Amino acid sequence: MSKREPLPIVRMSSRAGVGDLFASTARAHGNRIALSYKDVALTYAELDTRTNRIANLLLSLGIEPGERIAILATNCLDYLQVILGASKVGVITACQNWRLGTRELQHCINLVEPKVIFYSEDTARSLEQLDLTGVQRIPLGPSLAERLEAMADTRPDVVVDAEDGLIILYTSGTTGLPKGALISHRAMIARAMVLQADLVLPKQDHFMAWAPMFHMVSTDQSLGMLIRGSRVHVVNGFDVDEMARLIETYPMGLLPLVPGMVGSFVSELERRKVKPQKMNYVGSMADLVPKAEIEQATRFFDAPYLNTFGATETGLGPASAGSIPPGKVPDRIPKTQNSMYDVRLVDADDNEVPDGTPGEVSIRGAALFSGYWNNDEANANDFRGGRFHMGDVLRREENGRLEYVDRVKYMIKSGGENIYPAEIEFVLTQDERVETAVVVKKSDAKWGEVPVAFIVSRDQCLSEEELRGLCTASLSRYKHPREYHFLADDQLPRSTTGKIQRHLLEKKLAGN
Repeated sequence: MSKREPLPIVRMSSRAGVGDLFASTARAHGNRIALSYKDVALTYAELDTRTNRIANLLLSLGIEPGERIAILATNCLDYLQVILGASKVGVITACQNWRLGTRELQHCINLVEPKVIFYSEDTARSLEQLDLTGVQRIPLGPSLAERLEAMADTRPDVVVDAEDGLIILYTSGTTGLPKGALISHRAMIARAMVLQADLVLPKQDHFMAWAPMFHMVSTDQSLGMLIRGSRVHVVNGFDVDEMARLIETYPMGLLPLVPGMVGSFVSELERRKVKPQKMNYVGSMADLVPKAEIEQATRFFDAPYLNTFGATETGLGPASAGSIPPGKVPDRIPKTQNSMYDVRLVDADDNEVPDGTPGEVSIRGAALFSGYWNNDEANANDFRGGRFHMGDVLRREENGRLEYVDRVKYMIKSGGENIYPAEIEFVLTQDERVETAVVVKKSDAKWGEVPVAFIVSRDQCLSEEELRGLCTASLSRYKHPREYHFLADDQLPRSTTGKIQRHLLEKKLAGN
């Protein structure tokens, strides 16, 4: 057979999107419960019909494939419906972080230029602070349901390619403002396949989406479950009563737990004498959780703790295939590489390093995102050489396990959130009395790491309260420094080239 380019019709038939796969699953399992929230449950057939109506609504508003809509909402029944409806007509959903301050949120909206923004009642006040000129606002809930009644319930005839954008999730930028990571249909489907290949979650097991939908923790897993026929329970945040009820009632394939909540959550479940159903895996980010809490969680749920290493840009992988056995207090927490990721560790010149030598993670693979929205500079740097560079340094041992070493770009991971010191330092130095602001990380038993600020002041009257006020006005609460330390400029540790040595400030905090 002679070699030639595949025919267009062949290419088209090989590239199904998320909406295609969900609709196919709905036809096969129409009576199965797909999505539930509190006392409301939708079958796959019902969810397919409702997402068809949303797709038709978007077309009626003149929104074309490749254009963006935004959603600013806490977790609710409509959230995933909007994403699925948009996916059926090639419209990209930009998931907004309602925890952000006005400046950050305005930037995120401006970046993607949405035609419409869907919002929940509890985020309406945030919208009032934004300039949404030219952006139509549509409330979720009963108002949306009433509007959808006028829409056709048949699926629109729109061809969606697997490389088309599906969602935009935001990541912290090193200079402060978030970047929008574009995740394609192809990447989301691949993430579902990786999850199944390495963790083997039975279809009859459920998923509890309690983490905010603007995070991959809930969005990736929920969409992956829905295209394969499992049930997703939506919970509006860290609602202990609802989470305890679901844990006692349904078998869970994966229950994400994040730093800052593991020990207290499990202790509360123990106090309530909750009897969990079968659990395949619990947890995430094991290296940021106190080891005693890992042992406590695995013992209570009788399930292994998932030892993850991934990112918004990469999905759950590239090194989240390992776990910690129940009831064990780990002495080390090495990572296990996932299937279907080409992982290389490279030096500063992007040459692959030998085993035992630390190197930055660079990857290729179908689960990888499509780049940062409208950010050519970041894309050129992070995708140099045709591979995505994560900015994390690992070391591969002879047995293939991966040990975490450090981050190339100094970043603080607090309770599952990424915090870049540059953003906090920029805010603090807006007060002309601040000569220098240096933010470093400090270990914290609850959150893993927290930011701490060192201040060189030009005015002895400058107070900690005034600095806290600056942060309150411009930064999300989780980014606020937990401590402020005033010192003279010559007390800042510097290298021979004058660069501030953050690691020495960290040692100072630790009392070393």
